[in-house]
Amino acid sequence: MRCENGPVSATTPPFETFHALLTDEGQALLGALRDLDPAAELTAATRLRRDHPTELVSAAIGQARLRQRAAAKFGAADAYRMYFTPDGVEQATRATVAAHRAERFAALGARRLADLCCGVGGDAIALARAGVRVLAVDRSPLTCAVARANAAALGLAELIEVRCADVADVDTAGYDAVFVDPARRATGRGGSATGGRGRIFDPEAYSPPLSWAVGAARAVPHAALKVAPGVPHEAIPGDAEAEWISDGGDVKEAVLWFGTAPGARRATLLPGAASLTGAGLPDPGPGPVGRWLYEPDGAVIRAHLVADVAQRVGGRLIDPTIAYVTADELVPTPYASAYEITDVLPFNVKRLKALLREREVGVLTVKKRGSPVTPEELRKKVRPQGAASATVFLTRVAGAPSMLIGHPARPVA
Repeated sequence: MRCENGPVSATTPPFETFHALLTDEGQALLGALRDLDPAAELTAATRLRRDHPTELVSAAIGQARLRQRAAAKFGAADAYRMYFTPDGVEQATRATVAAHRAERFAALGARRLADLCCGVGGDAIALARAGVRVLAVDRSPLTCAVARANAAALGLAELIEVRCADVADVDTAGYDAVFVDPARRATGRGGSATGGRGRIFDPEAYSPPLSWAVGAARAVPHAALKVAPGVPHEAIPGDAEAEWISDGGDVKEAVLWFGTAPGARRATLLPGAASLTGAGLPDPGPGPVGRWLYEPDGAVIRAHLVADVAQRVGGRLIDPTIAYVTADELVPTPYASAYEITDVLPFNVKRLKALLREREVGVLTVKKRGSPVTPEELRKKVRPQGAASATVFLTRVAGAPSMLIGHPARPVA
């Protein structure tokens, strides 16, 4: 979760109203709204306002909405007992990722950890469940109140101390580990460091800046700093291990570890925690497309470990600039999805349309890498119809725009 150092959003319930949600009346409202249907929200609000204060009903409905959103990250069992802010839900670490990180900290021997920029407490909860005693720090009084309520709701209050303070003022002496999750979204005016949706790409524009977080990390035996998956490799300190984490095939975050394996690059895939550490291999040479195509997981690509996957499957690149690996034999690996290729053709929409019609392909999966054509644009042009399915890769082979047609490899018995 991010360090919520900015002003409280206008859509966030006032501090006092949040505390009212913790009373018996507030709890009764939240219980009544657990299965709130968005289409019936107005009717529910009108009915409940006959017997409860308007502000409290509005806060309960807002919290019910946030819990519904949070269920995808935390699971329904936890989400419907927890409390959230709008930013807290959006920036929260997925529970599976937080649990993986907490397990790593526990394996490193961490027993007392300072969670700097704790947000609503998702990482602190995972750490406490792993047996780590946590000092959770954030600047926002409301966010701290939410984190404190979450620790109590999940029975972890004895392991989680929540402190409202500027993280720069926290003395971490006596702690054997630190976790820092800086804010990576602009809260005010945008600038050159931010993207179209307010994301901050310059690590020094994080709040707190990456350089400050690195200093805090080096002051304790072990530390982890959460950064954006697109962090430039040249911005990674030489004494840090960089880990990219994907969950269900989607890259969720990158973490810089201190006190572990300086200079290492790692890709971790959840669920299952398959973890690939780079061996410093040179990029494999390109070659002709074989029977099998491997699409490396996004975490593998971000970690620059495509060469390591190619070595595992005995493969080669289809193009020096494209992260697709091809091989003549099928070698199952958790780090890449395998496809059996039936056709390798120069890019030509009319030819593709005719081939799909001939094979009665109606379920078409379009993947692209190194092609300006979008999947939506291609589907409109080929208009697939039929009961069969296929996957088409829009890419480059030896520099030439190409189409690879095939289907996912069948599981090995």
